[in-house]
Formats: sequence, C-alpha cells, structure tokens
Amino acid sequence: MLRDEFYWLGQINKATILINKEIGLLKPDLVLTSARALSEVLDSGKDPANRVKRVIDFEPKLIAAAKTAEVTEIHVGRSSQDMHSTFRAAIMRDNLFAVMQALESTIEKLIALAEHNQDTYMPSYTNGVAAQPTTFAHYLLGFIEGLLRDRSRLQEFYPRLNRCPMGACVLNGTGWPLDRNAMARYLGFDSPVRNAFDATQICMVDLPVEFAQIQSSIALHLGEMIADIMTQYAQPRPWILLSEGNGNTYVSSAMPQKRNPGLLISCRGNASDVVGEADAVITRAHNVPSGMIDGKSVKIHTALAEATEKLLARFNKIIDALVVNKVRALEEINLDWTCSQEIADRLMREYGLPFRVGHHVASGMVSYARANGILPLTFPYDEMTRLYAEVVSKEMPGFDTTCPMSEAEFKACLDPCEILKNRRTSGSANPTEVKHMLDEVSKELNEFKEKTVQLRTNVDQALQQLDSDFNILTK
Repeated sequence: MLRDEFYWLGQINKATILINKEIGLLKPDLVLTSARALSEVLDSGKDPANRVKRVIDFEPKLIAAAKTAEVTEIHVGRSSQDMHSTFRAAIMRDNLFAVMQALESTIEKLIALAEHNQDTYMPSYTNGVAAQPTTFAHYLLGFIEGLLRDRSRLQEFYPRLNRCPMGACVLNGTGWPLDRNAMARYLGFDSPVRNAFDATQICMVDLPVEFAQIQSSIALHLGEMIADIMTQYAQPRPWILLSEGNGNTYVSSAMPQKRNPGLLISCRGNASDVVGEADAVITRAHNVPSGMIDGKSVKIHTALAEATEKLLARFNKIIDALVVNKVRALEEINLDWTCSQEIADRLMREYGLPFRVGHHVASGMVSYARANGILPLTFPYDEMTRLYAEVVSKEMPGFDTTCPMSEAEFKACLDPCEILKNRRTSGSANPTEVKHMLDEVSKELNEFKEKTVQLRTNVDQALQQLDSDFNILTK
C-alpha cells in the first residue's frame, strides 16, 4: 500500500473519528456518517488522480461523500498545520526504515567481503602515497565501522522523529480536550510532540536536516571507497577491479584496450547526488522565519531518501562485481617500501636504538634502493649493515656501529605477513584482532537488523489496529 500524504490523511481521520467518538467530541449520529464518507473517499484513491495531498483538498471530498458539512465536526481542534506536520513525520519515518534496511544490506555485504579477504595483503595509503602494509579485510573494517556509525545515528534519530504533532492545532494548542496520546498510539508514534509550537513550526524543519546530514555521511563513506578503487584503474595491472560485462564496465569507442569502470563512475555520481540533495535540504531550511514551508517539502525529503537507497543498491552491485587478485595485491606491497617503518620499530624494540635514528637508517635504505632500482625483497643485507654503521656513527658517536639485526630478522622486517602477525594493539591489522573485529561488527549489525524489524512491526501493528477498529464502525 502506498503510504503517501493521501494515505496518512486517511489514517489521521480514522483515528480522529475513533478517538473523538470515545471522548464525546463527535455526535453519535455523525459517527457512522463520517466513517462511511471517509471510506468512500479513501476508496476513490485507487485512482491516482484522486490522491490529494492537502487537507484543504481532502475535506471537500469528505463533505461531498457525506452530503453534509456536519461531517467537518471531526475537524475540531485540528489544523492543516498539525495534520501536514504529522504526515511529513510519518512519511519520513517510512523513508528512515527504507534507508536503515538498505544500509544494513550494504554493511552485510562488506562484512562478507572482509571475511573472504582476511589473508589479502595490500598497501594502505596516507596523503595518496603507499604507507604501510595491511589486509583488505582490515581496510574494509574501517569503512564498516564508519557505516555502522551512520546506522547508529539513524537509530538515535528515530526517537526524535517518532513523535506525533497531532493536537498542536496551528501552533499553540486548542481549547478542545483532544486525546493526543491516543492519536499518537494509533498512528504508530511513541508519544506526542510536547510543545505545540515545536510540533508545527520547528521540528519538521530541523528533523529533515538531521536525516539529510546522516545520509550525506553515508554518501561520503561510500564515495571515499569508490575513489580508492578508481585509483587502481590508472594502473596497468590493478589488484582489484570490476568483473567485465553485466553493466560493470564498458569498452571505449576508440581504444580497444580500455575497460572503463562504468559502475564505479555511476555510483560515484549517485553519491554526489545524495550529498548535493542533502545540501539542498539544509539550504531550503536555512535563514527562513518559523512557520514557512520552505524546509518542509515531502517531495524533496523523499527524493533524498530514494537517492540514498539507489546509491546503496548500486554500491551493493560494486561489492558483488569486485575481483580481488591476492597475489597481485601482495606484489603491490613488495614493489614499494611500505614495510620500512618496521625496521626502525624493531631496532628500537629489540636493540634499544632511538626510533629517529632507526628511522634514518630505514630512510637511507629507501633512498639508496630507489636510486639503484632495488626492490625490498632483493635489498642486500650487506648494504643495510653499511648504512646502519654510517647513520649511527654520525648521529650517535661512540655507539657500537655493528648492526645487531641478523639477516633473517632483516628479511622478516620486510615481510608484510610477519609484520602484521606482530601487531599487538587492539584494532590493529593483526589477523587474530581482525577476526575479533569481524565477529563484533557482525553482532552489532544483527542487533540493528532486529531493531529495524521491530520498529517497523510496531508501526505496522499500530496501523493494523487502527484499520481494524475503524472497520468495525462501518459494518
């Protein structure tokens, strides 16, 4: 069922008839008349042309169906202000559920990808330059943690959003003794918005901005990962790329060798769309007096949520299409000196050499290697000992210039697998620690998935109860 503005105006009217009947605000002889008239209007909504979006357009249909203006007795204590604020909140709530579940799907796929790549060794980068060895799993866990924070933000946002504006009337309440709590329950909200001015003038401006900011954060995380993968396509031998065909890549019209990563490019565009549309939400709400509708557009807010869902769905296709060459990834590490810090670390940890001095030893090795076309795995041990003696004699006069590190230790310092095995801090790329983190994020994700299902169920059950109670009136 399409839960648009027309649907929610119907639900608000159903709840109003039921509640006002119970508390004596609706004349007994109008209960059946108003219920049947409302049912007729809602039935007419099967034709999209009849699905009006404003109270001012909905009410004439109700009067025509009831054949009497007395049916407007159900409007006591209400205004288009609180009714529109209510359907805006309800529609945003549905959008929130959709984004929650789409994000959970992406995180789940990333966790599965990480689990399959715990032994994929790769270089990590700082300032765009190869920095240290890591594993693809550890790299992915960084993005997973960021996206789980986004999911946590959505969870924290929910109780602020899930409060009902009905009963605020225009902006300062009403003289009619409405049951705001019963209205909130019937519509699946946790409680009414406490302050009537906030309900119609403030919350439906800042809540969409908060939701937009979270969606922008999701797009920023995914865009960053897309950019990382895209850099591989500048290399003649990438270690990670998209499988060809199925819309993942396309061939250049002029250059036969090219396989352009169309899916990555399109998804990056989707991420930019989300950031741009989120900025539009913020801009429309900015510097506007309270009471204006600039920042309250259901159309714009829903379009942003749909753009976020589209981004996540397309990113899932990227995950499914990734081809990871573990051998080539390890080779990528060994083509550069990403393991050189380990030399300085081990000289200090095992032999007491000050880190900066050890750093200069390693830096000298790198300069010599690059000048002479030597790769890490083929660097001569004798050359390392010569450089050690040269640096130590210059920077630590009187200190023994004999390199205390054996050739076997030296080679282990340049082995990314050994380096990561020796990582000891929590959160490191140590294989055991990575496995622990995968277990933790999997548990956290499952808890979020259960919460999403429960929250949706709570809302659906409330609406089902509303429909059931209303249907009794019309029998």
